[in-house]
Amino acid sequence: MRTHRPNLRVLIVATAVVTLGTASVALATPGKDISTTIVSVGLFEDLRVRTHVDGHKVSIDTKGPSDVYVVSNVILPGGHTGWHTHPGPSLITVKSGTITAYDGDDPTCSPTVYSAGQGFVDPGDGHLHILRNEAGIPAETVAVQLLPQGSGRRIDVPAPGNCPF
Repeated sequence: MRTHRPNLRVLIVATAVVTLGTASVALATPGKDISTTIVSVGLFEDLRVRTHVDGHKVSIDTKGPSDVYVVSNVILPGGHTGWHTHPGPSLITVKSGTITAYDGDDPTCSPTVYSAGQGFVDPGDGHLHILRNEAGIPAETVAVQLLPQGSGRRIDVPAPGNCPF
């Protein structure tokens, strides 16, 4: 009768997967003093939208179903989102307060400040960024996110080496 012995190669691969998975969680930078509310989420099939009114043009094309989120974030003074990315684009407006954005691909880690009433685009698709409230009052953003159906809405990542925080 032959005894069953675990395959050493399978054991090594399993150990590596667990170690790498644990390491990425340990290195991620979760948010601080932020509350997130998903206001709405809806499923859209392939989108093909074209408008052109008085010189203003809009074009949206998707292939495959998309989850469209409307998300509110309130960040207290000194708080931040943590470094993260999204699997699709986000249109972000600052509803109140001031937000300072840092891009992971900026070698100088220069801040970009957005005040109430301003907006900006996060292209997603691996674009690392962090939003910080460096002012003395709470700040609120509202984001509309267009993501592949069933994907995670947010992916926490380690801080890039170009930013000191």
